[in-house]
Amino acid sequence: MKLLLFCVLLVICWPVALMALVLYPIVWLLLLPFRLVGIVVTGVFGLVAAIFLLPARALRSI
Repeated sequence: MKLLLFCVLLVICWPVALMALVLYPIVWLLLLPFRLVGIVVTGVFGLVAAIFLLPARALRSI
């Protein structure tokens, strides 16, 4: 889908398409730390949930 949209943009306005092609990796690199922080926060929330739910799981298995 992205390739098709890029091809349409290339036909309609090629300077904008080339600018998007150049800027996409730069924007991806700038957003990479935020993705890593999101992964870490999700992991920490999962760990905290597992710690709090451990006694209930232990009681349920008895």
